Amino acid sequence: DKEKMSMLSDDQLSEHRDAFGLFDRKGDGKIDVSQLGDVLRALGQNPTNAEVKKLAGDIKSADHRLSFEDFLPIFNSVRSKKEAGSQEAFIEGLRVFDKDGNGTINSVELRHVLTSLGEKLNEEEVDQLLTGMEDSN
Repeated sequence: DKEKMSMLSDDQLSEHRDAFGLFDRKGDGKIDVSQLGDVLRALGQNPTNAEVKKLAGDIKSADHRLSFEDFLPIFNSVRSKKEAGSQEAFIEGLRVFDKDGNGTINSVELRHVLTSLGEKLNEEEVDQLLTGMEDSN
């Protein structure tokens, strides 16, 4: 059956089913398609909002609800997409902004990058991220 193709142990499968069940607000064993990203993230995945939107758009469900059995292949496809890069690759990408080569980044420049490139953060999210990180230099 579908569940056995999941590559999860029985214990993991049980834990995932329990976590999925926490999002079942109607008691019908299904979640609303709008909750897909929340459930994936609750299970340790980190899909982008764009990925979640595409996955949700691919779901053909008359009542916009998703059973655990139908969720599992989606979870596995997200899980199989390994991390886009290692910590070293991430650090290397930030070195571009280390003008003095001293391991620091200008917070104004970082703020600009975070609010204008890739999956953009809003000002409040950047403020939360940088709280306590900025010094007076």
